[in-house]
Amino acid sequence: MTPSPLLRPTELAAYGPLPAPAGHTDAELTSLLCLLSTVRPRVHTVAVGHSRDDASRAAAEAFTEAWRARGGAVLAVVEWPEQAASWLHPAQRLTAPAPDAWVVAAAPLGWAQLARRLRHSTGWSPGRTFGFAALADPRAVALAGPDTVDGLRGASADGGTWEVLHGWQVTPLPPSERRGG
Repeated sequence: MTPSPLLRPTELAAYGPLPAPAGHTDAELTSLLCLLSTVRPRVHTVAVGHSRDDASRAAAEAFTEAWRARGGAVLAVVEWPEQAASWLHPAQRLTAPAPDAWVVAAAPLGWAQLARRLRHSTGWSPGRTFGFAALADPRAVALAGPDTVDGLRGASADGGTWEVLHGWQVTPLPPSERRGG
């Protein structure tokens, strides 16, 4: 029998309360857009996911508007709560349109739980997923579990970029990979 992807209360307690996401910055949004523009094969279609807090919702809306202004297509915008019974419904809605990439703006706890469900129950690829700064929280990466978010990349609030490597480690990308150059 396959183990449940849901986090157990003991796992949650080990990391204490996780912070709410901060509002995104212009530098963060610009960096995220640049990061997506360097991906090969080229990314045209995205599915955007976000948790229900105000900062994540605003970041997802800003990204969606900017992506469409660049001529990109947004196939789905999916939201989820911080706590859910199974996470299956939002995971399926996020992956069903089969986008070129996924973009996520979320609170760390909800993201860790959704990422576990995505990996367990869908064809989602963390290597084709890009996130705002809150996703780089090492506790969220640890809660998601080994290899669940390996390859996930994103933007920092200061305009830098980061990547999850070897299942646990959040590593800044070198400057040559930050803005496509």
